[in-house]
Amino acid sequence: MKKRAVYWLVAVFAVSVLSGCAAPEDKTVSIIQLTDPQLNFYSTPESFEKDVTTFTRAIAAANRLNPDFVIVTGDLVNTPFDAEQIKEYNRIGGLLKPTIPLYNLPGNHDVGNAPTAEDISAYNEAFGADYYTIEQDGLFAVVLNSLYLHHPEHVMDKARDQETWLEAKLAEAQQKKDKNVVVFLHHSLFLNRSDEADEYFNIPTETRMRYLELFKKYGVSHVFSGHYHRNAFGTYDGMEMVTSGPVGQPLGDDPSGLRIINISGGNIRHQYFPLDSLPEDIHLAETN
Repeated sequence: MKKRAVYWLVAVFAVSVLSGCAAPEDKTVSIIQLTDPQLNFYSTPESFEKDVTTFTRAIAAANRLNPDFVIVTGDLVNTPFDAEQIKEYNRIGGLLKPTIPLYNLPGNHDVGNAPTAEDISAYNEAFGADYYTIEQDGLFAVVLNSLYLHHPEHVMDKARDQETWLEAKLAEAQQKKDKNVVVFLHHSLFLNRSDEADEYFNIPTETRMRYLELFKKYGVSHVFSGHYHRNAFGTYDGMEMVTSGPVGQPLGDDPSGLRIINISGGNIRHQYFPLDSLPEDIHLAETN
């Protein structure tokens, strides 16, 4: 065989081997964020049929859209530790396909506006951990208990423990350079502006700025929250603060709905959809 033919065969073999070893395209992680189902808030004290209906519709939509996971960003129930409401929340959440993980985090209606250690323990018993991480296909999501930021006065030790844990986890995420780092919590750090006045729906300024700087230091790109029962949006030095409307009772013009989040290769797209105007597919268009 002539040398040129040998070289050509070697080249073809090398290309085929390298092609087989090439990194696969970035996988899109698709998430459905639900917030504030708050069972027994939408309805009369005697019945929470409407809350049940909207939450059930949202879970049915998740089953059809088939995200990688569903996360409910707080206020799972309306009355903290109400056994009937917790039972109904878990029943409806249990309708989600077993192939789709369901993650919860606490809101003020789950543990109280100024929780005690006993309140946090009761939440842990009913729903599991109140802060943790989710890692999947390039996503590093930090899930926080925002009551430790909003009203920590009765749980200062737990608040310090979460903050120490948080910085360690963010430092870990920073070492994984292919990770998209996002945060989920109940209370918004701010609704529209980082310098807005303190109020019921945001985190107090001193704590807010400390966490914004911490998130900036470690490359957090998006913070997703609820609590406001309507949509709001703001940025801090390029980091997006995204507040989602409720799956339960609205308190503004945004109807009951859910947020779809697509994360892939450093690109994060998200969009809020009313329950009456849901898309056919979980993957958002590039323009969103």
